[in-house]
Amino acid sequence: MVIGYLSTVLRNKCPRCRKGDLFITQNPYDLRNYMTMHERCPVCKQRTELEVGFYYGTSYVSYALTVLFSGISLAIWWIFIGVSLYDNRIFYWLGINAVLLIVLQPIFMRLSRSLWLSWFLRYDPHWKEHNAQEPERIVEEHMNNW
Repeated sequence: MVIGYLSTVLRNKCPRCRKGDLFITQNPYDLRNYMTMHERCPVCKQRTELEVGFYYGTSYVSYALTVLFSGISLAIWWIFIGVSLYDNRIFYWLGINAVLLIVLQPIFMRLSRSLWLSWFLRYDPHWKEHNAQEPERIVEEHMNNW
């Protein structure tokens, strides 16, 4: 159960059917289109934006992911290289961590969207038999007014 959920989130699949892709392009480094999502899941037709401004909350998730990554990388640096007051090792970690965060940011942003959507849509093993959840707070006239 947990492995299926994690696999779905890490592969950026629809949380309802776990088969359809959330993003138009699979390459997170296609910087023109890396955040462009399907309006509906190509497999189960579940809407991916549940309300106007739905993905604003992903900034908190992305922040938490980057803090977690930085904490893990500091722990690994501390175990294998160490931290000292008598040299500049901590500054080397800061530089390397900053570069890694910049390079990995498209992946963190996609992952945060996938996580955020998975918290609001549940997996339906019988998705072929049930209609997709239609959000009640969608006003088509207000979409993309941001």
